Amino acid sequence: MEKIVNLKINGIPVSVPEGTTILEAARKAHIEIPTLCFLKDVNCVGSCRMCVVEATGARGLVAACVYPVAEGMEVRTNTEKCRQSRKMTLELFLSKHKKKCLSCERNHNCELQKLSLGYSVDEDRFKGEDFVLPIDTSTPYVVRDNDKCINCMRCVAACKKQNVNAIGPIGRGFNVHIGSAFDRPLSESPCVGCGQCIVACPVGALAEKSNVDEVWSALSDSTKKVIFYTAPSVRATLGEAFDMPIGTNVEGKMVAAIRRLNPHAVFNMDVTADLTIMEEASELINRIKTNKPLPMFTSCCPAWVKFVEQTYPEFIPNISTCKSPQQMFGALLKSYWCEKHDVAKENLFVVSVIPCTAKKYECKRDEMLGDVDAAITTRELARMIKTAGIKFTELPDEEFDNPFALASGAGAIFGATGGVMEAALRTAAHMLDGSFEVLDFFAVRGSKGIKEATYLVAGHTLHVAAVSGLDNARTLLEQIKSGEKKYDFVEVMSCPGGCVNGGGQPTLSDSVRNSVELKEARAKALYSSDTQNELRRSADSPVMDVIYDDFLGFPNSHKAHEILHTSYAPHKII
Repeated sequence: MEKIVNLKINGIPVSVPEGTTILEAARKAHIEIPTLCFLKDVNCVGSCRMCVVEATGARGLVAACVYPVAEGMEVRTNTEKCRQSRKMTLELFLSKHKKKCLSCERNHNCELQKLSLGYSVDEDRFKGEDFVLPIDTSTPYVVRDNDKCINCMRCVAACKKQNVNAIGPIGRGFNVHIGSAFDRPLSESPCVGCGQCIVACPVGALAEKSNVDEVWSALSDSTKKVIFYTAPSVRATLGEAFDMPIGTNVEGKMVAAIRRLNPHAVFNMDVTADLTIMEEASELINRIKTNKPLPMFTSCCPAWVKFVEQTYPEFIPNISTCKSPQQMFGALLKSYWCEKHDVAKENLFVVSVIPCTAKKYECKRDEMLGDVDAAITTRELARMIKTAGIKFTELPDEEFDNPFALASGAGAIFGATGGVMEAALRTAAHMLDGSFEVLDFFAVRGSKGIKEATYLVAGHTLHVAAVSGLDNARTLLEQIKSGEKKYDFVEVMSCPGGCVNGGGQPTLSDSVRNSVELKEARAKALYSSDTQNELRRSADSPVMDVIYDDFLGFPNSHKAHEILHTSYAPHKII
């Protein structure tokens, strides 16, 4: 039976299970203790000393994020001693921090900035030795400015949690900094571009490599037709950048806001999520019937694909040859749409809005170069909307433009872990057995790292798994290699929880991230969109009929392979 501990925090009685930390217990009393290095589910080392408190039975100040509660303990979180200690800690951080706040990506959304204001710090109290490090812009998806880094180690912990370990501390004492092995550029590390380090960083030391200027330039170019399309999960997260409740579906306002940026059209990437399912489900059935390599792995996540190319090249034949929805849409626009509208493809500028930093890398891959001209994150879109003076929360709901407006609910759930799997199962099962009407595959839903299920369809027993987080993916691949596990179909998303928790999603305050289950709240909006849609299966979308009848012929046709499929090869880490 769980033992309950009773204590007081600032005079407020609190009862919590034994083993609870003071930081966790304080939330029960509705008291927020400041933190910098701590981040729930990512980092808990007590190194920054911002969360120090006074507690009976303890010698001196203790770190609330790691110090356990005790029966009868009395905790004081805002004594003069606590406040002065935190103030000095902040001033020491600022002694070697590049204070370029006006031009920083995290201006007005920076944990260091917020705490410094609250504790009335003197930013120049301690004059540190100038320690100028080069800004790393070697990848197409992230910029690292170590002169802004406060060495909280949250990015290192996030990378370690992914079991990628591309970065770590280098040097000692004042000279310590974060970097890749031998201080090589990030592009020469095992980094796969998932961006979890960016959303973990409490300051502006890490940011996505912005493509916003390119998009503004294209919008101002009278010779270009600019088309935007938005990934499924963006509608469930964009509102957070405008202080709307987490999990609010802002699809209509999102479309209205982008339209006010004055592009030629705003399309729905759920359409090519449906198209991906049509191609992927057909590929899976073909693999099963012709004894081609199984399990088949999904290919929607470019960070996952890069991870396999770098770490498990023996599984490359198992990856679906389907391009991701982002790349399919770009390829479709620059072939089918240009042909239908008599537009030269060099005059079309395609912009995808995505929750992911690795998508910036994907559209630069040699195999798919030219499909997409610019990929911008949810954060970048929010900045564009704010810069344009668009009052997002006051906008009326508007609909996507035709012919790529209507999509199935299966396309919407792509943004949640297990969503691609469920969407594919709906269509694949129906292709194998026309009378198979099951639409909800609950076993592959939820934010659990590895989910497994078995389904009997038209005499075929399908063993499937849905995985999120690269550490879990590594575990599953090792089990498959050893023969411990056998599957027919596996979905992998690099980011824990899927695209709703992607590296390009809005950066929320620590107080929110440490107290709210973001993955669940955001995913709920996508599943709600699915259940409210009359079309639940990709194969039922009339837009699929038009695309195949007008242009592609049928799923996995020769033309479909030319435009919608690709190939992968081993990628050696330098």
